[in-house]
Amino acid sequence: MDSLSFMFIVVTSLLFTSQFSSATDTLTSTQSLADGSTLISKHGSFELGFFSPGSSRNRYLGIWYKNIPVRTVVWVANRRAPTKNSTALLMIDIKGNLVLKDGGSVVWSTNSKREVQTPLLQLLDSGNLVLIDASDGHSGIYLWQSFDYPTDTFLPGMKLGVNLKTGLDRRLTSWKNWDDPSPGDFVWKILVYNNPESTMWKGSKFYFRTGPWNGITYSGKPQLKPNQPFSFNFVHSDDEVYCAYYPKNKSVISRIVMNQTNYWRERYIWEEASQSWSLYTYLPTDYCDTYGLCGAYGNCIITDSPVCQCLKGFNPKSPDNWNSGDWSQGCVRNKSLNCQDGDGFIKFTELKLPDTKYSWVNKNMSLEECRGKCLNNCNCTAYSVVDIRNGGSGCALWFNDLIDIRQIPSGGQDLYIRMSASELARLETVKDEPDEKIVAIVIPVVVLAFAFLGVCYYFCQRRIIKLKDKNEIDGSDESSEEDLDLPLFDLVTITRATNKFSLNNKLGEGGFGPVYKGILADGHEIAVKRLSSNSGQGLKEFKNEVKLIARLQHRNLVKLLGSCIQGNERMLIYEYMPNKSLDFFIFDRTGGKLLDWSNRFNIVCGIARGLLYLHQDSRLRIIHRDLKSSNVLLDADMNPKISDFGMAKTLREDQTEGNTKRVVGT
Repeated sequence: MDSLSFMFIVVTSLLFTSQFSSATDTLTSTQSLADGSTLISKHGSFELGFFSPGSSRNRYLGIWYKNIPVRTVVWVANRRAPTKNSTALLMIDIKGNLVLKDGGSVVWSTNSKREVQTPLLQLLDSGNLVLIDASDGHSGIYLWQSFDYPTDTFLPGMKLGVNLKTGLDRRLTSWKNWDDPSPGDFVWKILVYNNPESTMWKGSKFYFRTGPWNGITYSGKPQLKPNQPFSFNFVHSDDEVYCAYYPKNKSVISRIVMNQTNYWRERYIWEEASQSWSLYTYLPTDYCDTYGLCGAYGNCIITDSPVCQCLKGFNPKSPDNWNSGDWSQGCVRNKSLNCQDGDGFIKFTELKLPDTKYSWVNKNMSLEECRGKCLNNCNCTAYSVVDIRNGGSGCALWFNDLIDIRQIPSGGQDLYIRMSASELARLETVKDEPDEKIVAIVIPVVVLAFAFLGVCYYFCQRRIIKLKDKNEIDGSDESSEEDLDLPLFDLVTITRATNKFSLNNKLGEGGFGPVYKGILADGHEIAVKRLSSNSGQGLKEFKNEVKLIARLQHRNLVKLLGSCIQGNERMLIYEYMPNKSLDFFIFDRTGGKLLDWSNRFNIVCGIARGLLYLHQDSRLRIIHRDLKSSNVLLDADMNPKISDFGMAKTLREDQTEGNTKRVVGT
């Protein structure tokens, strides 16, 4: 090769490399993308390149936000087939397909059915990676697009659902873990019934559904109201069924993620001020979101105890199981239906509509026509409108047992459930009971109730006097000046709230005893710290913690809601911290990935503020003496709360040091 030819090749190569290394959003059939190079969307919103998640050394081709300091991956191409080194290349083959090669072998590829002469790969500012025919210009027709094959993230403008013509099913699947983006257990998909539903699955187990779309929102999720920062769209046509969302303000950066946590589907919004992702909403939201929790014709009411109640006109199928907290068998009718004997309907309001698997829909019928349609079909068990806008329109019929109903105050929909004529007459009689009978029943009950309360008050006063006398004799250190104005919970309430201290409700256990999650009758979540019956040391710690923390009020100290002292039981009731304790994150490989520097810094500052309050600013000068990561709890916004004051010690205002008589703490 002569020197002139050699120089020409070198210069050409340098020019080519220079052109591609500059920021570009496209890749032609004559180019390839190597590990270390990236594509950047036109306005710098997203970036395509190779990455290694967490502590993994595997390499993946993915898309992430470009201008967000916390690398947040939203799509992975080869999630099932990682490359083991940095020699992989992304290119367009002679058939116009996108191909990822590693050492000559194809690791991942697209399957475009249309061959074109000038294929072009482009990364859009929506985060969509598209393969187009460059000769078509900007026709908007894609040969292939990443939005058709989402991984765990739902972006604005993306469709989640099914193309009924091609069979393409766009669904979200969680990562296996933070180090492995291969498909995990949790799936979010649209079930294409006559009345489609958005559903979540754990493996093959149906776990949650939103309820059908009613023109404004899902019947089971009334939070999706028009005043949200996003607009929602649900399309059900002959061609496709899908849901999508769009931010009303283009500056809002939002994503929905399907993950492996307790809250599987989470929506995050990027907060520029704190430079972190803020959790906006999550699903499931509470116990009643569990699919089929109350069985057939059971209504889940989160504020009731127990949460499962039979609908009016129904009773538990197995009273023994029902009363023991097993509601899976559901409820049965008080009176069997008799289609030939004038069945009718009872209107139930503010409900999440039942599972629509066995349903039928007509979008053009009126409510009255819908009633007649159901009444004329002996297999029809209930009916409702399809669209609640403009007074309601359309008709939905159900033809089987009604499953997965819950009460949604100030939300939900009307549902008309079929009843036998005899049951309707009975319910009408109960409703129209003469006033004299009501008075005759109510007055004696009220009198007896007041008499009972008077007796209780008398014995309570005697009990208080005896306890005071005992404290004086025993030399108790709980003097009258330390009496606390602290709510007392009865044992029955706490037992119900924790589902009889179920193992499923157990959050952990320390030297004091076990800690349980509970849900009170009003829906408030609590943490119940139960003194172990064989912990002699625990009783003293219990008294100490009640005395100290009841006097402390600070946003970085856990809030004591009350206590329960009944028989041999001694319990402290705290506000519930959904994100557990700090050690769950910093000592766990997976959990550690959730704490970026901004979150860690906020937690450090919060702990410091709490300690400053204890040491200097509170009415009592307190040394915690057992401060560790497991005693720092995190609320829903990852704000730290110092907890567990069983070992704490109070000091005089002028005291700067002290001695302890025994070894304490860990």
